[in-house]
Amino acid sequence: MNKQVTSDIVRIGMVNYINVAPIYEPWKRREAEVGWNVVEAIPSKLNRMLAEGELDLGFVSCYEYGAHPELYRILPDLSISANGPVGSVFLFSRVPVKKLDGQRVLLTSQSETSVSLTKVALEEFFNVQPEYVTGEVMSELRDECAAVLAIGDDALRLTQEGNFSHQLDLGEVWKKNTGLPFVFAVCAVREEFCQQNPLLLSMVHKRLLECRSEGNSRLDDICKIAAPKIPMEVDRCKAYLKGIQYDLDEKKREALEQFFSYLIKRGDASPGALPLKVHSFT
Repeated sequence: MNKQVTSDIVRIGMVNYINVAPIYEPWKRREAEVGWNVVEAIPSKLNRMLAEGELDLGFVSCYEYGAHPELYRILPDLSISANGPVGSVFLFSRVPVKKLDGQRVLLTSQSETSVSLTKVALEEFFNVQPEYVTGEVMSELRDECAAVLAIGDDALRLTQEGNFSHQLDLGEVWKKNTGLPFVFAVCAVREEFCQQNPLLLSMVHKRLLECRSEGNSRLDDICKIAAPKIPMEVDRCKAYLKGIQYDLDEKKREALEQFFSYLIKRGDASPGALPLKVHSFT
């Protein structure tokens, strides 16, 4: 029998976009626990680090869980979601979306979830098949493309610039076509960490829920910290963050199942992604 390995050290991935500020800013205000190490990065980097065992848990693209479900469990009651417009995942287009067939569409390299959602939306909902290219959204490459997928802070900046005649909020498109919210990120934990450190995992989960509660109650203060990072007006930041949800209720689990069903059908996710493996602390 293998000896169980326990540790007081946990490596936590945190998305470095302002959409996680209502959890992360309260986290930073609290006294750091010894051994609780946080890594800030874009979603695609956190995905890689979690998959390669460089992190124990973190907010990662839900795509990462769908691609490698055998590695993870989903922590309950935590996500980055929207029930309709999300305000920071946009397809910016120079032509009407239905005219993007055969056109070049630049996809951000920062999030596999949003890339997959874009492909589902364009191909399944609008029945168009563009030519996809991947690269940095804020580079000159976007000038060569008919449309651009931008997420997070980049999307907020492009919205501020207003240089595209058509702007598609992909959270809104998903809601219109499925009737469901969309889960952009989950808090995934590596399977072996669940087995080896159940008490530590419970403590971290409790702290994340406490920070979420504090962030919701201090949203005005959070926005004063977060808004200058774009930069954007505090009132607009508050309107944006009020549209982001951080729970994982029954409807959001149903939404994850629907999204993974699309990805499995397309060959973009593992069939093992369903049924969902949501961790239980009981």
